[in-house]
Amino acid sequence: MIKLENLTKWFGQSAVVESASAQFEKGRVTSIIGPNGAGKSTLLSMASRLISKDEGSVLIDCKELAGWDTKELAKKLAVLRQSNNVTMRFTIREMVSFGRFPHSQGKLSAKDEEVISKAIHYLDLSDIENKYLDELSGGQRQLAYIAMVIAQDTDYVFLDEPLNNLDIKHSLQIMRNIQRLAHEMGKAVVVVIHDINFAACYSDRIIALKKGKVVAQGGVNEVIQADTLSAIYETPFNIIELEGKRMCTYH
Repeated sequence: MIKLENLTKWFGQSAVVESASAQFEKGRVTSIIGPNGAGKSTLLSMASRLISKDEGSVLIDCKELAGWDTKELAKKLAVLRQSNNVTMRFTIREMVSFGRFPHSQGKLSAKDEEVISKAIHYLDLSDIENKYLDELSGGQRQLAYIAMVIAQDTDYVFLDEPLNNLDIKHSLQIMRNIQRLAHEMGKAVVVVIHDINFAACYSDRIIALKKGKVVAQGGVNEVIQADTLSAIYETPFNIIELEGKRMCTYH
């Protein structure tokens, strides 16, 4: 389990994240929602040591984040950032192989190659694994990045807005695979996401931020409530039930 306790980050005189507490459990998808500027990506960045925290603590398997050796942390926690600008020309397989670096230090073994092949197959990329990233659609590239994260084979996976600029087909494909990562492979998957309906359909837990504070967290049915979402986003919401799933509509 990853446990966040009273995390705070100041930028100048403003608290971008203030006294935020949450926990991320293995076998579950946790979505972080909230308006633009709510502090979602900052929270995830502090929890993964991409940026420093000003106050609070992050415990990974009961060990403070600061105490983790960088190499060991890379075997425990994988992070896919919001922007992934790769300037060199790599094939999908070459890109996915970077996920093995914490284990192989660049010297791929037969076991590494097997893990890479499994990650590619898991996301149905086997037929195009030798294509270059610049030959792919945005959705295919994002699947390749997620395959790289799978190949890293960590207990915890952080994905910062993995659906950015994707069409509905690829968004659905990615969310289904995110759910499989948690439910079939037992990983704790944490997703920063803007689409509330995707969060409602594919998450086990939801954390809602507003102005840097955690204002709601719990199961989908606890957080996906009309009054809760209306207060968070400052716009009227309706909630409907569709095939056992909660869906949001807007006034």
